[in-house]
Amino acid sequence: MAESLDKLMYSFVMEDVLKGFFIYVPPGYVACVYDLGRGVLKKVLTPGLHFKIPFWQKAKLFNTQTLEYSISREFNPENERAMGDIPIAAVSEDGKRIGFEGTILLRLDVHQIPAIWQTIGEDFIAKIIRPTVRSRIRMVASRFPMDGIVGAKRDAVETELKNELERIFYSRGIYVENVLLSEIASVQEFGRTAEK
Repeated sequence: MAESLDKLMYSFVMEDVLKGFFIYVPPGYVACVYDLGRGVLKKVLTPGLHFKIPFWQKAKLFNTQTLEYSISREFNPENERAMGDIPIAAVSEDGKRIGFEGTILLRLDVHQIPAIWQTIGEDFIAKIIRPTVRSRIRMVASRFPMDGIVGAKRDAVETELKNELERIFYSRGIYVENVLLSEIASVQEFGRTAEK
């Protein structure tokens, strides 16, 4: 009994203390470090094993791979931190209400991640990405007639939307890799899932 208790205490100490000294960063991620004395450090930790001061420094992992922001009827709006949104309703140049579904491919700038964590926080999706995507889709849709958005000018809509998103996101450390619209139709076809 005493031997098993000793093993338990030993494993607890090893796990708690040693894990406090190291941060493992997997491929496709970087870690930012918050230091109690200096705040968020500007240097990011790249993939590998790194030393940190236990109880004094806290590390947070950030994904640097391409992130898929999906606009879809299957999206659950109750999870505010999830990458995506429900179909977005907009009004075309000729006054028709249309809904948009698609995918926006984003990536965080490795060198600006400390600034994102410091100024925006971990919930940058709800604070920056979702409202900006909604606003820019509505703005770009208002520049084209519905026939143009659904038909021949679809690629022009995607290009203009990408340019508008880049203009806002780039200075905040978010790259827009591509905008891919999958379905554009009247709001009635989307039913109740389209945002009002």
